[in-house]
Amino acid sequence: MRASVPLAYAALRAALHFTHGRRYKALLDASDDPRAAQAALLRRILDANAGTLFGGRAGFSQIDGPGAYQKAVPIRSYEELRRDVETQERTGQPILTAARPVYYHRTSGTVGAAKDIPVTEAGLRRIRDNQRLFACTVARDTLSFQGKVLGITGQAVEGTTPSGLPYGSASGLLYKRMSRPVRRKYVLPPEVADIADYDARYFAIAAHGLAERNVTGVGTANSSTLVRLLDLIRAETEPLLKAVHDGRLPGGAAGLPAGTDPPRRPGRARELERVLAAAGSPGFGDIWPNLKGIMTWTGGSCGVPLRRLAEALPESVAIIELGYIASEFQGTVNMDVSENACLPTLLDVFFEFAERGAWEEGSAELLLLHELEEGREYYVFVTTQDGLYRYDMNDIVRAGRKINATPCLEFVQKGKGVTSITGEKLYEIQVLDAVMGVLAGQGAAPEFFVMLADADATGYTLCLEAAARDSAGDSALSSSNLSDAVDRALRAANVEFDSKRASGRLAPTEIRWLRAGTGGLYRASRVKAGQRDAQFKYLHLQYANECPFDFSGHEQPRRGAAS
Repeated sequence: MRASVPLAYAALRAALHFTHGRRYKALLDASDDPRAAQAALLRRILDANAGTLFGGRAGFSQIDGPGAYQKAVPIRSYEELRRDVETQERTGQPILTAARPVYYHRTSGTVGAAKDIPVTEAGLRRIRDNQRLFACTVARDTLSFQGKVLGITGQAVEGTTPSGLPYGSASGLLYKRMSRPVRRKYVLPPEVADIADYDARYFAIAAHGLAERNVTGVGTANSSTLVRLLDLIRAETEPLLKAVHDGRLPGGAAGLPAGTDPPRRPGRARELERVLAAAGSPGFGDIWPNLKGIMTWTGGSCGVPLRRLAEALPESVAIIELGYIASEFQGTVNMDVSENACLPTLLDVFFEFAERGAWEEGSAELLLLHELEEGREYYVFVTTQDGLYRYDMNDIVRAGRKINATPCLEFVQKGKGVTSITGEKLYEIQVLDAVMGVLAGQGAAPEFFVMLADADATGYTLCLEAAARDSAGDSALSSSNLSDAVDRALRAANVEFDSKRASGRLAPTEIRWLRAGTGGLYRASRVKAGQRDAQFKYLHLQYANECPFDFSGHEQPRRGAAS
């Protein structure tokens, strides 16, 4: 793939290497000795923030290495940092970082309130530089940037904090800040991400994408976005082709931000009409004959929509891992597209790990990057340059093959008490509050329940053992009413669950009614498997494929209401 390339593309590769080759080499050099690189980074973080309120409390200036740091600073969650984050945002005082944040990533929290992750100006530059480093690797190994790129990001500014600072998606912000020469490589105008209505936004993305024949690369974090996009193209072919032909979104799209109409291309619309009719059930290869690469997440639950997406792609199209990226930090950079080998960002983030089984049993030793073993799974804890100190990501990663002396990392799934099918990060406490609140409002109390995250069905199923009777002794619980109420409660509690439901990437929540006594059978099965009866705790939120009990054999037949 690297042997013969057009002259213009060779020039693009050379330009990327010239501007980012030094950073690429610095990361590779650091991977020769991750222990020393991580210790030096930690020292820089502590020195830079020793004068902050947090740094003073923890004695940053007296800490002489990773071991002392672990003793001085406990592992903490966002809720334990929330007060410091919000105080610094509100007052501008140096609570967590000497540099004031200029932006906040907004993501779902463990309780109703969203998490606002601080990002400094230097932090934005690091995100930008890592994105460009990734682009350098992709350009070196593929022809994905030879033509146009359909890059789908989040909204740059969703709102402002009480002090007036913006929050939203940093990828969207950086997309908006791209220079005009760079932006010409991209299909979507940044204004498309500002369309508030999800259906209208996806329609605009599809119309712009269809209007451009020479798309060679497609990039978005979650492959479920691309699955939905393809479903939309197949279902709304006629109005989409009309939008491409006329250069206008449908009349019902009035009030959308300026600049969101697709380019007017009647010839392309006629070509697509022939192509899509001939294909029957068209794939991306039919729509974009020059497509070379899809850049997206491949790990965790993203593998489910990715399998469906792969069916719509020619074998020649490379599936390129975007890297371990979260709202809190960018954890890896893909350094070898042929193997999707993603090197930790060890010059930006200080990493700690706990072996998965030991951490879940409550007896884990904290390990550093150089101590990981290939093939083992670990929980991740990070210290960033933007104010997160020994932060519990509650993510599980797998250590892969090494680049020099540093293991690559692969995201496996969210950890205890959290599930994520398509980025919603649903927490057990949110499920507990939603289910208990809804049932109480309907005059019922559950005997037992488990919410199962089913990646194959792209939705959640509430397995419920409960009964409710009205004053006449008749059933008072309706399946449809209950599922709708639980769904609404979860959407109200979790901003990302709400957005994924609104965009159609998550299916509506379903109810599976269980026969009386199922909860006891579930408990007995777990005790028989080795759990101590006296210490048994129900996990009310689990992945369907990891649940050790088959609830399908314990369903209670219902005709619209509880019996």
